[in-house]
Amino acid sequence: MSLGMSIGIRKTLWMMYGELLGVATVAIAAVLGVSALLATKPQLFILFKLLGALYLAYIGINMWRSKGKLAITAQSRLSNSVSKSALFSQGYITAIANPKGWAFMVALLPPFINSNYPLPFQLFILVVIIMVSEFICMMIYASGGKSIGKLLVKKDNVKLINKISGSLMILIAVWLLYS
Repeated sequence: MSLGMSIGIRKTLWMMYGELLGVATVAIAAVLGVSALLATKPQLFILFKLLGALYLAYIGINMWRSKGKLAITAQSRLSNSVSKSALFSQGYITAIANPKGWAFMVALLPPFINSNYPLPFQLFILVVIIMVSEFICMMIYASGGKSIGKLLVKKDNVKLINKISGSLMILIAVWLLYS
């Protein structure tokens, strides 16, 4: 591995660390906020769950209908002049500003909270599971990114990925509606 490649990987890890912290922040806020909401107004949770499911279905339908354009260009690749703290911040802000992440966490996590057990321990276990899963997925994405980038240059391949991803979003939305 060349020195330039090693620097790029290390800088990418800083963005991943920010993303992980952001996802943990969203998960904790979602569980604490929804838990407080459930304690006072359980009918509002049904509304949030419905809105989250509708939003995920909307995203899925838009992915199905997309034209297959790829948003990544040569200019958007990481530069060696970007600082670690800027990459960390970008990862964190991306995670906490993502409405899909919020919708997913608000709709998915509360059913796993049991009011008969202490919340801190349950929250700790959920966040650890989410962060480990997220890290594994990001490492898979990062390691496969260069080779899959070659595949995603073709419009038809992007359309196929969008259809698969859109279908999964719609399936999650349906699951949320019926769970």
